[in-house]
Amino acid sequence: MPWFKVGGACREPLARRVKAARSWSWLVVVLLAMPMVGSAAEVTTEHVTARLIAERDPVAPGTSVELALVLDIQPGWHTYWRNPGDSGEAPRIAWSLPEGVIASPIRWPRPELIRVGPLANYGYSGRAMHLVSLSVPPDWPAGTPISIRADAHWLVCEEHCIPESGVLELKLQTAETAGGADPRWADLFATARAALPSERLQGALFGAHEGGLRLSIPLAGNPRLQVDDAASVWLFAGTWGLIEHAAAQPWRIRENRLQIDLTPGDLATSADPDGVLVVSGRDGSSTAFSVSAERGAWPATAVGAAEAERLTWPLTLAFALLGGLILNLMPCVFPVLAIKALSLAGGHGGGGRQRVLHGLAYTGGVLLFFGLLGGLLLALRAGGTAVGWGFQLQYPPFVALMANVFLVVGLALAGAVTLGGSWMAVGGRQTGGGVAGAFATGALAALVAAPCTAPFMGAALGYGLTLPWAQALLVILTLGLGLALPFLLVSLAPPLARRLPRPGPWMETLKQGLAFPMLAAAAWLVWVIAVQTGPDGVGRVLAGMLALALGLWVRERTRLGSSRMRRAGGVVALTGLGLALWLGLSTGGREAPAMRLGTSTENGRQALVADAYSASRLADARTEGRAVLVNMTAAWCITCMVNERVALSTAATAALLDEHRVLYLKGDWTNRDPAITAYLAGFGRTGVPLYVYYAPGREPHVLPQILTGGIVRDAVEGSSALAGEPSAM
Repeated sequence: MPWFKVGGACREPLARRVKAARSWSWLVVVLLAMPMVGSAAEVTTEHVTARLIAERDPVAPGTSVELALVLDIQPGWHTYWRNPGDSGEAPRIAWSLPEGVIASPIRWPRPELIRVGPLANYGYSGRAMHLVSLSVPPDWPAGTPISIRADAHWLVCEEHCIPESGVLELKLQTAETAGGADPRWADLFATARAALPSERLQGALFGAHEGGLRLSIPLAGNPRLQVDDAASVWLFAGTWGLIEHAAAQPWRIRENRLQIDLTPGDLATSADPDGVLVVSGRDGSSTAFSVSAERGAWPATAVGAAEAERLTWPLTLAFALLGGLILNLMPCVFPVLAIKALSLAGGHGGGGRQRVLHGLAYTGGVLLFFGLLGGLLLALRAGGTAVGWGFQLQYPPFVALMANVFLVVGLALAGAVTLGGSWMAVGGRQTGGGVAGAFATGALAALVAAPCTAPFMGAALGYGLTLPWAQALLVILTLGLGLALPFLLVSLAPPLARRLPRPGPWMETLKQGLAFPMLAAAAWLVWVIAVQTGPDGVGRVLAGMLALALGLWVRERTRLGSSRMRRAGGVVALTGLGLALWLGLSTGGREAPAMRLGTSTENGRQALVADAYSASRLADARTEGRAVLVNMTAAWCITCMVNERVALSTAATAALLDEHRVLYLKGDWTNRDPAITAYLAGFGRTGVPLYVYYAPGREPHVLPQILTGGIVRDAVEGSSALAGEPSAM
């Protein structure tokens, strides 16, 4: 984090103070940091006195000696720990040592929590002691001094911050036998060691829980961890972004385990879950423990105790199959239902064998796409990347690719272009091309359906992704089988197939009419690009789509011409395809504008307005005893958009939430957001939509994924009645 943001109070005088400090502090360094023979060197700056001391002198070859960088800090000022917290910078040392002499990394004493306005820093006030072990090689000649130079840099802050530094030089004597501890520094080294974490806690688990994080540590395997009568317990995260540093950390003892509730930070799902746990007694004493938690428990705890007890391996597969079936009815799959309907009608006259091949090919296309997507998802999660279901649509180049695919399919259905073979053949005349077309249709159905979640599907994926990779992949394939199952059953069951309408000229009209849902899907994806990248990305994608359409049109016009014309048309088509791919790929790497949250009030009509979700905002509202409705959504989730229009962005819902003083928080997952990924994981979900209602003093309630205004009203008014909330006048 940049040092100049501390407390938000770095005003104009800071630049002058930094300049002044630097102008004379180097003079002090030159005068005071002369090479010294002995066990200490000292530099004094405006706010800090820095000393480099050695525990013993002389040192024997083949042994090590403890050094300490001691910073005595002016009252009211502070320096920083290895993770500075919300702002600041950790001290660092650049060593200049003889060949073979090695300095260890800094061993950090336990930090203090230093609050500066709404921020919280990890650091030290009064005195900071940083231990370093210096190893001397066995072949070092006894009697030859060891020259040590340490270029130390630190940031010292009050309401504003000043970077300071000093050059500290020592010459340690060597002898065949090491000298005893220097009595001048015995108390300092003893104090420094006492401030180090005493031991590493065993069996610590770190995972998502009810939209936040939870650290769970067994007491049985850690006898020194005594918290029964502790005044406070605090985790200092070792990595920036793991947690919100300023947020409260409620703790309790449950089932002989210490449980600490934490608020996720920006890198909650990817930062190393380590740090220092400080337990403070009521007598003023403190004990620090090193924590390195196992993140493998992340998804397992995310499912929640109730769901985890209900879900078994067979039930998970059943939920996945049922979720895939329901996925056929979700609004996000509506565009591709047009192609599925055309495939069903067109396959009537091809005979039983052809119909079966058609159904198997369609199913194969669905399963292949889900298998590839599932494998990529599992590989990314295994590598520590915070991704969830539908992650592919968080990347603008992939959205651009989908927009171009829908454009081509729409043009082909409209008859403007002809794809290879008889992929769009109708009237029962499919041959091998029809089977290939069914396979492509299945892949396209999976492509569109994959970002969405349906009832039962969220629980199945949330639990399934905690299993070994082979079982997790089988859950994802079962989900795909559920999506393909209706079409597969019609293809395999002659009685069902006989109920299909007979092929005829009407199918050509149907095919051309079905081009418009495909073109509408392409337009929707361009809107998603607008949310993700802004006008520049939209311009690039539209230019690519125009080039691709022009290339395909030229190819269509030259398709029946001479071989020379066909070659020229092919070159133009490939050029258009190349331009579309290049422009689509170039839409990545830009900072997307924030999704517009809520709506404005127009013509006196009350409208629902949302605050941007943050873990700290949610925690503060719950601490205040306020009801909260959380909406996790994304621009590429059509189900989310339908729910917004039908149940959330209405005057009735706005009046309802206003009447009951419900805070409405909306999280935008259109682009990657680790904080939202962590929240979803806390409820056993891997994708959007997710709606959670927090009634004051009660456990969070997850609402259905298909919302109505009545569902929202029942959740709010039912919880209010249970809480005994008086009616608004």
